[in-house]
Amino acid sequence: MTNFVLVAGAWLGAWAWEETAAGLRAAGHEVHPLTLSGLAEKRGVPAGQQTHVQDIVSEVERLDLRDVVLVGHSYAGVPVGQAAERIGDRLTRVVFVDANVPVDGESSLSGWSSEEVREAIEAHGFWPVPGAPDFAGQGLTDEQITRILDGATPHPGATATEPAVLTRSLGDLPATYVKCLLDGDEPLPAAAELLKSERWERVDMDTGHWPMFSQPAELARILDRAART
Repeated sequence: MTNFVLVAGAWLGAWAWEETAAGLRAAGHEVHPLTLSGLAEKRGVPAGQQTHVQDIVSEVERLDLRDVVLVGHSYAGVPVGQAAERIGDRLTRVVFVDANVPVDGESSLSGWSSEEVREAIEAHGFWPVPGAPDFAGQGLTDEQITRILDGATPHPGATATEPAVLTRSLGDLPATYVKCLLDGDEPLPAAAELLKSERWERVDMDTGHWPMFSQPAELARILDRAART
C-alpha cells in the first residue's frame, strides 16, 4: 500500500488536495495532505525553507510511513525534493507537479524571472497572494479561482529566499515530473536537466498550473500510475 504525502505550493494548505486525495483513496492508497508552517491553519507560525523541509520529514516519521510517494506542487517541489533524500528507504518515488526543484545553495526563486516577488518579500516579509487575473488562462473556472483565493494565505517570505541544501543529485532518486502545458511547454532549466536522468519520467497534463483544482481526477490517476511505476 502506497502512502502519499501531498504538499501544495505557495499560499495553499492541505485543503487544496481534497478532490485529488479522494481519487487516490478510491484507488486504495493512504493519503496524507500536509499544510506547511506559516500557511492556512498554521498561519503565523514562523517558517524558513528548512522549516518546511522538516515539516515533511517529521510528518513521515511521526506517522512511521513506509512506501512513501512525496508529491510537491509548484514552490513545494523545493522542500519536497530535499525531504525526499532525507527519508531514505521510506521513499518509493517523488513527484513534482509543475514544480520548482531544489538546487543546492539556491533559493526557490532561482531560475525564473522573480524580481517582483523578491521586492514584495523584502517590503512585506511575505509573498502576497496574487489577484484573480493571475489565474487566467490556466484552465480554471471562476468558481475554482474564487475557491483558491478564499483559501489562500500570504506565503512566508524566508521559505522562498533561503537556499536549498542537498547532499547528492536528485537525479539519483526515482521521480516523475508532471508538466502542466497551459503554464508553458517546458519545465524550468533545473528540472529539464534532471529529466535527462534515466530514473526520471515526464508526464504532461493539458491544463494549467493548479491541476488539483482544474483536473483533480486526472491528477489522481497520474499519481496512482506513478506509484505503480
